[in-house]
Amino acid sequence: MGKLESRVAVVTGAASGIGEGIAIAFAREGASVVVADRASEADASKVLAAIRSHGVEALFVRTDVSDEDSVNLMAQAAIARFGHVDILVNNAGIFTESLIENMSVTDWDRVVNTNLRGTFLCTRALLNQMLDQGYGRVINIASQLGQIGGASVGHYSASKAGVIGFTKALAREVSRRGVLVNAVAPGPIETPLLLSETEEWRSNKLAELPIGRFGTVDEVTPTVVMLASADGSYYVGQTLGPNGGDVML
Repeated sequence: MGKLESRVAVVTGAASGIGEGIAIAFAREGASVVVADRASEADASKVLAAIRSHGVEALFVRTDVSDEDSVNLMAQAAIARFGHVDILVNNAGIFTESLIENMSVTDWDRVVNTNLRGTFLCTRALLNQMLDQGYGRVINIASQLGQIGGASVGHYSASKAGVIGFTKALAREVSRRGVLVNAVAPGPIETPLLLSETEEWRSNKLAELPIGRFGTVDEVTPTVVMLASADGSYYVGQTLGPNGGDVML
């Protein structure tokens, strides 16, 4: 028996990167997984096959987490297929670089709408049915940059700080009703998102890390599995940090 046997999870941004790793790790522990991503189903074929290889179901729903209608359709599709959702991982996010003095409103809105508004929309779409069943886990993927900030990524840092604040507020609202809400704030992880950053940014960040290297997806997923399972039953409103020492609390 896996730690998530018979559970149903929605993972946003699961076609690649950390989301892909989380989706596969959940499947390995016995959960069926809804892959919600703005990529095409063909682009998600690898993760869907990996999920199904563990003998559980996988459902792909093309989703723009910043769009209310798209999110609501995703939630409806998930519940229509599985009857309920037990776990939501708000992982979908984007990253761009710009000094605030040069940043366009369009760029600010695009990052904040995906990273923060998307977390709110997906949570709201699935929260009531978790409350009705008296059980749920909401895990928000933040970032260590939401804790310490970062030059040239003010919009990203602000959006992820907002995710951490949202996590704490929601945890205070719903934990007594069986829904536990926590965040994971990874440091820089070797994913397509990291590759989209400039070489200068990566070099500077690498020099700052006490561990001296970037992390891997497999170094993040165990924390998410723990929070999604019975092992995380006393974590409420926490922000856990697999970050290579970039943040020390």
